[in-house]
Amino acid sequence: MRVHLCAVGRLRAGPEHDLVRDYLTRFDRTGRPLGLGPATVHEVEDKRGGGMAAEADLLARAIPAGALMVTLDERGATPNSPEFAAQLAGWRDGGRQDLAFVIGGADGLDPGLRVRAGASISFGRMVWPHMLVRVMLAEQLYRAATILAGGPYHRA
Repeated sequence: MRVHLCAVGRLRAGPEHDLVRDYLTRFDRTGRPLGLGPATVHEVEDKRGGGMAAEADLLARAIPAGALMVTLDERGATPNSPEFAAQLAGWRDGGRQDLAFVIGGADGLDPGLRVRAGASISFGRMVWPHMLVRVMLAEQLYRAATILAGGPYHRA
């Protein structure tokens, strides 16, 4: 199952960029034997200043046809890491070819895009910077792959 991170904004060179790249490389290496991956990042930018609606249009175009869209949203479900791993495995085992995690910009996701999501997850009730959410998602993807592989990375 191919995994797509569709996000508003471009990560510039720096610690967040390095962490996302590192965790997604680990995810690809661990997840491939499990039928998870590769992971691809799709970045979009609204250079015309159209706000959330324009960002939603750009994000919708970045999502592969037929992909299950999962929004990262403070109103979403808050699974723990083993539950997230089980959900990934369920989507994979259910025949999903593509899974698209969608991360909005500084103002969040347009409501019209949110309602089209097949699922929505949250990293807690606090609001996180959208650039940091990418790092957290990449780490949780890697963690989920190690949980499914029976590796020692996750200790709970």
